[in-house]
Amino acid sequence: MQTTDIRIKDKIPASDFLKIEVFDVNKRYTKPHKHNKYLELVYFTEGSGFHYLDTTPFEIQPPVAFLIHQNQVHHWHINTIPKGYVIIIKERFLETVLDASIPLLLSKLSSFDDISLPQNPIIDALFQALCLEMKNQIPENDVIEGGLKALFSKLLSYTNQHVKTAADGIETKFIQLLSETLRNNVGHYAVALNTSAQNLNNICQKAFQKSASDIIADHLIKEIKRQLLYTSKNISDIAYSLEFKDTSNFTKFFKRHTGSTPLQFRKQEVIV
Repeated sequence: MQTTDIRIKDKIPASDFLKIEVFDVNKRYTKPHKHNKYLELVYFTEGSGFHYLDTTPFEIQPPVAFLIHQNQVHHWHINTIPKGYVIIIKERFLETVLDASIPLLLSKLSSFDDISLPQNPIIDALFQALCLEMKNQIPENDVIEGGLKALFSKLLSYTNQHVKTAADGIETKFIQLLSETLRNNVGHYAVALNTSAQNLNNICQKAFQKSASDIIADHLIKEIKRQLLYTSKNISDIAYSLEFKDTSNFTKFFKRHTGSTPLQFRKQEVIV
């Protein structure tokens, strides 16, 4: 049964910034939920079934890696015994790492929901080594950072993304701001990023081949769909929570980007 709020899970103590461990086989079937302000990377070497991310089902075909962001709603439906690893990363960890390339690598990985991988003993070994190091009473930061850098680089090598040593600035901060608060206002984000709306648009066109307003709209539509599918909030409450002027404006915005009204979308979609 739906509730007025999306269920939020916290799989890491408040005092911890990083968690690396073997995937818990008891988590084969979970209910739709969000994470409490952390990013989760899940790597499977064995298992079958589906990973549901927002409105999209992803078949589990190992080796495969999944990334779940704090605003995304997800759940597992795994029908065989899985094997794999989980990495949970809080923003605070990225603020404290000494190697500046790690946040950049993770930023590139974050543009993917899943990464299909070949059989690779190096990836397995890196996860195993990181798990062992995390079990030490006082893990070595240099070892953890080195292992994460190697792992993230290896995962990225199987995508079309490349790490830039510079220029990963305003566009990365823009996406981060969108994950923290959503407003249908380019000017709001331009001010927060100490730039002009025109410059933010130019940066987004170069980095994403989309305008800043289109990127904002993409994030808004995803969040609206989450609220429609995973909560029992009425349309006016959703519109108000996302700072639309009124329900009519909200409905027109959603229909322009999806082809259906919020109510039509809610009735048509079925969550497994």
